[in-house]
Amino acid sequence: MSDKLKVLLAQFHPKKGDYNHNLSRIGDIFEQIEADNLDVDIIAMPETAMNGYFLEGGVRESARKQQRVFEDLQSEYLKRRGLDAPLLDITLGYYEEVNGVFFNAALYLTLGAERQSQGIWKPGIIHNHRKFFLPTYGVFDEERFVSRGRRVAAFDTRFGKFGILICEDVWHSITSTILALQGAQVIFVGNASPARHFETHEPGNLTRWRELVKNISDEHNLYTVLTNLVGFEGGKGFIGGSIVTNPFGEVILNGPVAEECLLSVELDVRDMIVARAENPLLADLLNSLPDLITELNAIERH
Repeated sequence: MSDKLKVLLAQFHPKKGDYNHNLSRIGDIFEQIEADNLDVDIIAMPETAMNGYFLEGGVRESARKQQRVFEDLQSEYLKRRGLDAPLLDITLGYYEEVNGVFFNAALYLTLGAERQSQGIWKPGIIHNHRKFFLPTYGVFDEERFVSRGRRVAAFDTRFGKFGILICEDVWHSITSTILALQGAQVIFVGNASPARHFETHEPGNLTRWRELVKNISDEHNLYTVLTNLVGFEGGKGFIGGSIVTNPFGEVILNGPVAEECLLSVELDVRDMIVARAENPLLADLLNSLPDLITELNAIERH
């Protein structure tokens, strides 16, 4: 991983069910990066940014194969930035179709001109994460329309080792623990969370999300980058309020509530080294892992 990584979070309001419209809007972001002379290594976008979230039965019409999503974004990027466009990484959510089965998924892609390739790193699909925990309660009904993922895996990129989680995946601490044990230095979280609980100065679920990502970073001494949808779908308003936490569990970026925006943040990997020296919880976990696996296997047997 480079010592410093420049991430652009895009709080995004997709048009519900309109894949092509949302693709064009992402193209606008590509253009804005160039127009504003922004220094960006990775764009982080929310859950279902390509499609909108509350599609229910409309998932079938809006879902795409992962290769199609890459090809469409690659074409849009080269169209907006030129055929010699530099490499640019992006992670974003979409509804995925695989042989008639549908998933709430998130891709990590490298876009750009082939001639800009850096050794083994060239334009293509780096990783695809399928949402592991599907909320089917309250306003959520995901299990009726999509299947759950079966793997939680860290992956190598040209900048280092990362992980991706989607929404409820984060509420189960074991998912981020697995990614940390696999060597993830940054966990990207895509989220589509409608605002709820208005007893304080901000939606209560946003306060809870902030606590969750702070705890992930604090326990495992890594960066957590959470990007939220904004806008309304079916009378439900997504909160925005994207969050970045550093390896000390400190919030280093708070996005505005309910507003589309682009937010820049710089991540310094050297902070991870200091944090893990001061608070070696991950090393302790690695030492205890064989015994924990024994206990987990016993639970599974019963």
